[in-house]
Amino acid sequence: MAKERAAEISTCEINGKKPSPKRSNKTVFYKHKGDFRWGRVKDELYKDKGAEWSNIIRRVLIGGHGETTKFHLRYFEILSNGNSSLELHRHEHVVICVKGKGVVLTGRRKRTMGFMDTVYISPNTVHQLSNPYQEPFGFFCIVNSRRDRPRVLQK
Repeated sequence: MAKERAAEISTCEINGKKPSPKRSNKTVFYKHKGDFRWGRVKDELYKDKGAEWSNIIRRVLIGGHGETTKFHLRYFEILSNGNSSLELHRHEHVVICVKGKGVVLTGRRKRTMGFMDTVYISPNTVHQLSNPYQEPFGFFCIVNSRRDRPRVLQK
C-alpha cells in the first residue's frame, strides 16, 4: 500500500517529501510579505533535476505542511526566458496568472496569459508555461493532493 501511495505522489511536484508527521493539521495563517512572498513559505526548486525547465521557483502555500486538503495551492514564478517542462499527466490543474504575463501551451495552442487570466488544464493534455517577457510571470497553480507523476516530453 505504501509503495502504491508513493507511486501516486509526483516527486517533481512536491520533491518526494511526505508531509511532516510532527505537524498536526491545524489552521495556519501565512502573512503576505509583498512581492508574492509569504511568511514561513520557502522558495523551492521547481523540480529536483532536469534540463527541460529553467528559471522557475515554487512556493507551496497549502499542501506541503501536513494539511489534509484534497488540493494543493502553489505559487510559481518563471523569470525572463524561463519555462516549465513540456509534460502531460492524468491529473488536472488550474493556473491563475497574478504577476506579469506569460505563455501557456495546451495541446497545440499557445495563449498569452495576463493578470487574472485563468486556464483549466484537463487530464492528459500536453502543456507548458513559459515567459518570453522581461518581467517575471507569477501564477497560482491548484492541483489535486493525490496525483500521478508527469511524463516529461521532448520538443
